[in-house]
Amino acid sequence: MTSLIQVRDTLALAGRADARQLSHQLNAPQPLVQAMLERLVAMHKAKVIEADDNCLSGSCQSCADGKKCLTISYTLIP
Repeated sequence: MTSLIQVRDTLALAGRADARQLSHQLNAPQPLVQAMLERLVAMHKAKVIEADDNCLSGSCQSCADGKKCLTISYTLIP
């Protein structure tokens, strides 16, 4: 079973990740990882990265796929 500490440590190593990425790395169910990420945010240990920050090219607003490619990412609070 994946623990909150494992999620925190994996996020720390990644620097920035979403629930899908962490779920894959930890081989854990995505809803469980999502709940743990939300708990880390509630504990002020992690924060949500705004959708605009996820777009590396800056062209997401004019992208043909719209906001389909945007995901909610998380990072630890120093």
